[in-house]
Amino acid sequence: MATKIRLLALDMDGTTLNEDKEISSENRQWIQRALDAGVMVMFATGRPLQEVLSYKEELGLQTPMVLLNGSEVWSQTGECIERHFLNHDDLIELHHLAVKYGTWFWGYTMDGQVNKNTFKDEFLANEWMKFGIHSHDRGIIQEIRELIKGWNRLEVTSSNLNNIEINPKGVTKASGVKVIGKLFGIDMDQVMAIGDSLNDAPLVAEAGLGIAMGNAEDALKQIADGITESNEKDGVAKAIEKYLF
Repeated sequence: MATKIRLLALDMDGTTLNEDKEISSENRQWIQRALDAGVMVMFATGRPLQEVLSYKEELGLQTPMVLLNGSEVWSQTGECIERHFLNHDDLIELHHLAVKYGTWFWGYTMDGQVNKNTFKDEFLANEWMKFGIHSHDRGIIQEIRELIKGWNRLEVTSSNLNNIEINPKGVTKASGVKVIGKLFGIDMDQVMAIGDSLNDAPLVAEAGLGIAMGNAEDALKQIADGITESNEKDGVAKAIEKYLF
């Protein structure tokens, strides 16, 4: 192998998955080659557990996972070993902003996903791990993003140009991967990370080898160590082949 990478952290949407939300045969083949070479391959995603398990099973992964942009870290044996919640006052303010601007919103609680259509006021008393805001008006998204960043007490990222994803301060995919690294004695310079969006930026920046997809946002490409093909052209497979072998 060309590098001393011991852990490969993969984003899902826009990265490992194509636009049909499938894992291509080429990606499966090279992920298996990485596993066979002794590299730990794991998902680091904004998705919740119930939206990851079928893909993990498809790949035969017996590895940890970083979910909800780092708000949950799961062990290889299926136990949640770390979980972070938004402050209740922040949650109320985030919901107020979403309502004020008339945007779509969603989030994840211990009871599952909540969105604008299923929301009830009493849900604000629950523990929320992640809050999201979406609008087709990018001007509104930018305005809300700047407002929340101005509070300086939350982690503000996105999975596409039309949304904002909010986690507790300091909680990112990178922080989650570091938890896994400590458990297995893997340093960040032994991590390769592949992603496409701003919620991947902390991990791509801190990993020993950070790779941006060909379809990634320009801001991510600027901080990445390398750029691979798009998710429609087996970019994950191409990156594994080029940088690990």
